Amino acid sequence: MRVFVTGASGYIGGTVACRLVQAGHTVTGLTRDAAKADALNQLGIQPVVGSLDDVAALTEHARRADAVVNAANSDHREAAETLIAALAGSAKPLIHTSGSSIVGVRTDGEVSESIFREDILEPGSNWEADHPIRKARVAIDRLVLAAADKGVRSAVLCASLIYGDGRGLGTDSVLIAALVRQARAGGVVQHVGAGRNIWSNVHLDDLADLYLLALEKSRPGTFYFVENGEESFGTVTEALARNLGLPGPQPWNPDSPDNVWNHQFAFHALGSNSRVRADRARDLLGWTPQHHSITDWITNTDLNATSGR
Repeated sequence: MRVFVTGASGYIGGTVACRLVQAGHTVTGLTRDAAKADALNQLGIQPVVGSLDDVAALTEHARRADAVVNAANSDHREAAETLIAALAGSAKPLIHTSGSSIVGVRTDGEVSESIFREDILEPGSNWEADHPIRKARVAIDRLVLAAADKGVRSAVLCASLIYGDGRGLGTDSVLIAALVRQARAGGVVQHVGAGRNIWSNVHLDDLADLYLLALEKSRPGTFYFVENGEESFGTVTEALARNLGLPGPQPWNPDSPDNVWNHQFAFHALGSNSRVRADRARDLLGWTPQHHSITDWITNTDLNATSGR
């Protein structure tokens, strides 16, 4: 299968592209950075230098491919519209990447009992996201799912907190890297509030396996959460403190002069809950994730030898 992957030099897209190459597929990868083209070639990925704003390039490469994976930017509506238009009537797969922050519940570090399942985006559901950025992302997810009515075998993979080493050019996850950067800057590991807030999580390798399964088997217009376990930020930061050999964890002081977190990011991501269940991936696609513990991964990874995962 010829697969066009956006975000091919990123953390998710790069790992998915490498997994597809490993499975024997021919992969073309979009990257904004011309300096990364040679490195992509060395990974077996044919580079396309361009941006999500390049309608002509997206259209051309989507139509040339047998399938498209959009892993560059979950919030770029115009790119999703371009890819849908390019694939309309083709019955080709379009796998779009979203994130479980769409169901985030801000609690400033306290636990929430709310657990979300995949029917939240079904017709007739009265669930709505509670923040403008989340609302916009959900609207894109619904747009992609509705592409099934236009002859596109569309699916949305909505991943929870991702951990693990990137297999391509991008190596750092978002939330773990943010915690590590703050700890190195301040000399102490911190979490928002009491750190009792919980996020579901998934290992990057297991996520990449699911992209492969979705390309091969997913039904049109299907939404999937992606998780294999959950953990509190307090427990995660305890493991980080042991790994990095730093004191903590301790509650975050937003007025600290060495704080490196944006307030909105801290409260709506690091201080929120995002608890989901990935029933469809297991039941419909036969997904069998192999990694079960984010704290085991933190414990067994040399974070001091990295740029900050």
